Amino acid sequence: MTKTAIITGASGGIGRATAERFLEAGWNVGLLARSKDKLSDVAKGHANALPLVCDVSDEDQVIAAFGAVAARFGRIDFLFNNAGNNVPAAHIADISLADWQKVVDVNLTGAFLCAREAFRHMRDQSPQGGRIVNNGSISAHAPRPGSVPYTSTKHAITGLTKTLSLDGRGLDISCGQIDIGNAGTEMTERMKAGITQADGSVRAEPTMDVGHVADAVLNMANLPPDANILFMTIMANTMPYVGRG
Repeated sequence: MTKTAIITGASGGIGRATAERFLEAGWNVGLLARSKDKLSDVAKGHANALPLVCDVSDEDQVIAAFGAVAARFGRIDFLFNNAGNNVPAAHIADISLADWQKVVDVNLTGAFLCAREAFRHMRDQSPQGGRIVNNGSISAHAPRPGSVPYTSTKHAITGLTKTLSLDGRGLDISCGQIDIGNAGTEMTERMKAGITQADGSVRAEPTMDVGHVADAVLNMANLPPDANILFMTIMANTMPYVGRG
């Protein structure tokens, strides 16, 4: 039986690379993001793709999107809870409530809403079960300077991952987290020119092929029900992380 995945933030970056990898591997894939044109481009030529415009911070849109995927493909086997947002780096004294809320709405509330809908479908479908992988970050362990909103939400994702793992016991629902460092996407282009380090210096940082992340997520998704990768860190090999700063 062909399995079905939902990937949020599927219109670009890590989400797009992962969606393309799942489609190539023969999965049915619900593609969720806010850009209709970009989603259509990802889905082009794939009968097993279902592009759905969805703001993950909007409860009604999330419920509708997950329902549409289940109606089209019959069930939901996997969620890559990937959609994320950020604001320019700033000292906490200079961060507005609006900027804080902008990041929390997508990175945390959006992740909760998507996990909740996936969980509901996985619990109620027959056969029961499924798997959720949350996109954490290197920042879930070691923050960058001026990253209070982003880092706070990524630490919260770790709590979400652990509690989903507990709630999934007895329901054949597994949950894991992938913490990614410097995957080569449009968002990391600025790292080639230099990025502020903890000691105040500005240095270029290495990146890695985003395809490695897509392969890792697919590997996590393909695990049998009796196995789970609770936490995985995948990163550009020589980026500052261990002993950052």
